[in-house]
Amino acid sequence: MDLEVLEQQIQRGNLKGCYVIYGPDENLIKEYVNSIIDAAVDKNFAYLNLVKFDGMKVQFDEVMNACETMPFMSDKKVVVIYRTAFLGEVEDRENKKKFEEIYKYISNLPPYCILVMYYVFGDDREKASTNVKKLEKICSVIKADKLKGDKLYKRVAAIFEQRGKSIDKVLLKFFCDNVENNMDIIKNEVDKLISYTEGRDITKKDIIELLPDVNDDDIFDLVDYLSQKRPEKAIDILNELLFRGEAIGGILFMIVRQFKLLYSIKLGVDEGKNKDALAKELKLHPYVCEKLIAQSRKFSLNQIKHCLKLCLETEKSLKSSTGDKKLEMEMLIINTIRG
Repeated sequence: MDLEVLEQQIQRGNLKGCYVIYGPDENLIKEYVNSIIDAAVDKNFAYLNLVKFDGMKVQFDEVMNACETMPFMSDKKVVVIYRTAFLGEVEDRENKKKFEEIYKYISNLPPYCILVMYYVFGDDREKASTNVKKLEKICSVIKADKLKGDKLYKRVAAIFEQRGKSIDKVLLKFFCDNVENNMDIIKNEVDKLISYTEGRDITKKDIIELLPDVNDDDIFDLVDYLSQKRPEKAIDILNELLFRGEAIGGILFMIVRQFKLLYSIKLGVDEGKNKDALAKELKLHPYVCEKLIAQSRKFSLNQIKHCLKLCLETEKSLKSSTGDKKLEMEMLIINTIRG
């Protein structure tokens, strides 16, 4: 099943059984999960007919008990398992056991229950796991790809509309083509643009002035200090970026982007690709590509993977915690160097 078919089922109120949604953009996945909830559950009785579980901790008995409990004053109830660890390529015995239990149970799911599970990729290169493919035979499995072209323009136009602001179609396309294709970042940039242009129409100049401007050279230098195991210098750059008013989410996003580029370049170099081939493949200026090739030599492939894993953990922590976000970023820098 693709996203369009899921949207049709939501619009027709024809939801049933189990849905597995996976992909790299958690915000996009959440939008579809929330659409399923809104279509199936009356808000007045959501506290009785909607149950959510953390997929990192949940036990099978908890899920089964929630699914088996009849809905109250409703035909349907929804059970959501978010960030479902056992949907990935699991190796530990406990998650294997959970998957097998869920897999056997789905075929016996009560007709009044809609079970929704979602899994977020660690990076854009990750593919559907063996477990996800196995579930395709018994439930609706949907890959939430990043939106592109007209679908992206339509979704972003809806975000502007929801916030009570109109934007010219040409400017909408310009905005979408120049902001990172990540729903968290797009929503933040829409909010910034709307606040900046309160009481007047949006212009192209407004968009250019407000687009994220975290300097690539700053991020390059920050990551370079990580390779040199000089956390104090990396933290100095972090503090400078924060002093200039850069958002922590934007800084983390650029750090992740840098490590992803280094990962792709290191793989390419190992495959025998030269600078020109990599620059064309990754859509980089040859000079920038040359700098990245040099920087990639300072890390092993495992070190880059470890750094990306730490970034993902930090992103989750920033989203779920109300703690000191600057401290979270400093700990990321220190832990990256320790690893």
